[in-house]
Amino acid sequence: MLSLKNIVKDYAVGDEVVHALRGVSIDFRKSEFVSVLGQSGCGKTTLLNIIGGLDKYTSGDLIINGKSTKEYKDRDWDTYRNHSIGFVFQSYNLIPHQTVLANVELALTLSGVSKSQRRQRAIEALTRVGLADQIHKKPNQMSGGQMQRVAIARALVNDPDILLADEPTGALDSETSVAIMEILKEISKDKLIIMVTHNPELAQQYSNRIIKLLDGEVISDSSPYEISEEEAKKLEAEAANAAKVKKTSMSFFTALSLSLNNLMTKKGRTFLTSFAGSIGIIGIALILSLSNGVQEYIDRVQEETLSSYPLQIDRQTVDYSDMFDTSSDVTSEGTKREDDKIYSNDVMYGMMNTMMSQVITNNLKDFKAFLEDENDGIRDYVSDIQYRYTTPLNIYRADTSDGLVQVNPTTIFEDMYAAMGIDFTMSDSASSMYTGAMSMMGVWGEMLDNEELLNSQYDVLAGRMPEKYNEVVFIVDEHNGISDYALYALGLLDFSEIEEMLDKAMKGEPIEENIRESTSYTFDEILSLEFKLMLNTDYFVKQDGKWVDKSKDSVYIASKLAESETIKIVGIIRPSEDAVATSASGNIGYRSDLMEMLITRVNESEIVKEQKANPDIDVFTGVSFESVELTEEMLNEYIASLPEEEQAQMNGYIQQMESAGTSMEDILKLFSEQMNMSTSATYDSNLAKLGVADLDDPQSILIFPKDFESKDAIVSKINDYNEKAGEGNEIVYTDMVGLMMSSVTTIINAISYILIAFVAISLVVSSIMIGIITYISVLERTKEIGILRAIGASKKDISRVFNAETLIVGFCAGAIGIGVTLLLNIPINMIVVHLTDIRNLAKLPVAGGVILVLISMLLTFIAGLVPSRFAAKKDPVIALRSE
Repeated sequence: MLSLKNIVKDYAVGDEVVHALRGVSIDFRKSEFVSVLGQSGCGKTTLLNIIGGLDKYTSGDLIINGKSTKEYKDRDWDTYRNHSIGFVFQSYNLIPHQTVLANVELALTLSGVSKSQRRQRAIEALTRVGLADQIHKKPNQMSGGQMQRVAIARALVNDPDILLADEPTGALDSETSVAIMEILKEISKDKLIIMVTHNPELAQQYSNRIIKLLDGEVISDSSPYEISEEEAKKLEAEAANAAKVKKTSMSFFTALSLSLNNLMTKKGRTFLTSFAGSIGIIGIALILSLSNGVQEYIDRVQEETLSSYPLQIDRQTVDYSDMFDTSSDVTSEGTKREDDKIYSNDVMYGMMNTMMSQVITNNLKDFKAFLEDENDGIRDYVSDIQYRYTTPLNIYRADTSDGLVQVNPTTIFEDMYAAMGIDFTMSDSASSMYTGAMSMMGVWGEMLDNEELLNSQYDVLAGRMPEKYNEVVFIVDEHNGISDYALYALGLLDFSEIEEMLDKAMKGEPIEENIRESTSYTFDEILSLEFKLMLNTDYFVKQDGKWVDKSKDSVYIASKLAESETIKIVGIIRPSEDAVATSASGNIGYRSDLMEMLITRVNESEIVKEQKANPDIDVFTGVSFESVELTEEMLNEYIASLPEEEQAQMNGYIQQMESAGTSMEDILKLFSEQMNMSTSATYDSNLAKLGVADLDDPQSILIFPKDFESKDAIVSKINDYNEKAGEGNEIVYTDMVGLMMSSVTTIINAISYILIAFVAISLVVSSIMIGIITYISVLERTKEIGILRAIGASKKDISRVFNAETLIVGFCAGAIGIGVTLLLNIPINMIVVHLTDIRNLAKLPVAGGVILVLISMLLTFIAGLVPSRFAAKKDPVIALRSE
């Protein structure tokens, strides 16, 4: 039941007050067809808007089902319009970018009705007005009569108590007008219909109550009605006990749908707006792509460079920093010097003295135990840790049909000196140093025990990576090449070619640049190569109780190799295109467990066991390491242990001395002095000669950090270890790379931040532009705002619609920006590869792209807050009048 009690409505127009309604009091029955007649400006539409809750009365009271509306708030009026009122307008007021079905469903979405129920009820309402077959059309595809029927269906779909019709036939022809009026008359049987019209004939024909207004006052009522006190009390009681009606609320998805449909009607402008908003995103995304790509490149450079230049900790090392400090401290202060002379600063003595005093011995046994302790956490920062030992890795070609070919340590330089006729005899200590140097120049190198890093640095051309200690890989360069030095060292090229070149050089003859044609090998030829491992202890054979060196006996070595461990090439690998640096140091890469196996077998050999069981006796001479008096019997035993040729020489030498009158006593004395002078053997030197090593006590440790940050963390842990170890037990290491690239990342990040700051200005400007365009959209959709408010949308709902629109535009701007960036990255990468050979430098991270889209949406949302608030505050009455 609806009741108006002394309703007054005044409008302020400038300094004047217009009295639109002057104390109107009308009671309406629950169901009747009421027509309100009157001249233009008499207050008919104002009365309708107040009844519909679109406009507020100045004074009086509007009573709905016994409840006063004096204390109604905006949300209460929204709920009233949505649940109790249905509007039918002269100009239809359908939302043009929505389908017929969506227009009718709209009121139900605000009521929180489920999607399936909305569709069912909307189709039923359209069927009731005869438009069941038109549900998918847009309003601009329909006639005026059909659009008015849609408006009636929209007004009925929420089953309102009251239907308000403002000139429903004003824009229709007479035939269509009759059809619309028949529909309204049918509806009036169970609902209250209040119609404003200028057509008294239609009012007389279809209405059962006619109210006439003049200058804002009721001048006649054909069927007046007044609610009795008893009925009013009953309605008040019902209103007090009635369940609270659910407040209207538009879901965010509905707001998105409305906004998306609106934007789709203006595709060109939407695209241009989004593209303009994407310019800043493109700039930032490009900077982020390059920054990310460069950072990844730097990380890769760090990891791969540090795989070639690890932190090296040797058993014995020199602290060069103090040495250079000493040289820099030498000054001439306090010494008077003449200006026309040059004086020397004596630094060499200080440097030599400092260098000798700064030789440091590291306790690598304890430090290895520290590294192997899982609790120290150092493994989290390393790509690998390698342990180097003094045990030589003696490798020969398995095929000895053309003679012995030792491939590691390489003998190529010995052979070159021999070809030139130069004596290459060295002492044991010098030989040990030479062997170490040749190992560094050799073609065999230990690979990192890091499968992931190796797979990132190398491509397998044929075969596979080694899986066991006796499997190795053949390593070529990026062009499938290998140096001829390595081929000579491996015995794949004939050494006679080098001898020929040396012969010509010594004769002063010119050496041809290409002494032979370029050599190539098939993958199968390389994979068929096999090698033999010769233990250092296998060179010694026990004869007459002493161990004899057979390292120069090629027949013996060949026979020994036949029963030695076979090493096979199982794969051919090449540096990958993206590799900045590679970790392998030679052309044949072997696993770390090959060296572990070698050391174990050496330590378990018979000669080593004998030497360790008799630490005071030299197993090679059978005498004590300490100097002893030589007897004739001992001399004869020593001579007997020599090769036959040397025995003959030694016996001839003794006979010459005896012929010269030298006594045996003097001969023994002379031999004793010579043997003591030439023999510097010790227990430790013998073990070193045999290649003995302790797996727990390496000669050097190589730590390969993952990156520079990891290197710093490792250094920090070493410092912590030194603090706990105490003075004299500190570990001193050599940093091969140092701080070479540590500041590069900081510089690149700083440049990126500066560029992003500049580009962000364009992003802000584009966001402001989107805010302006959103404001224009508000102006364009003013009538839609009025329609939404008329069917019960709240101010918050209106704001939500335009916020959704800005979010859509922001998303489109971000998506376009990311898409354009990905496309631009293609030519950028092509240019970078052409100029620098660095691949995929411009690479936008997925997370960065998502974040930029979210930033775009956030900025456009912020930019649209003011226009959306402006839209929410629009007067629905004024909004409905706009075109």
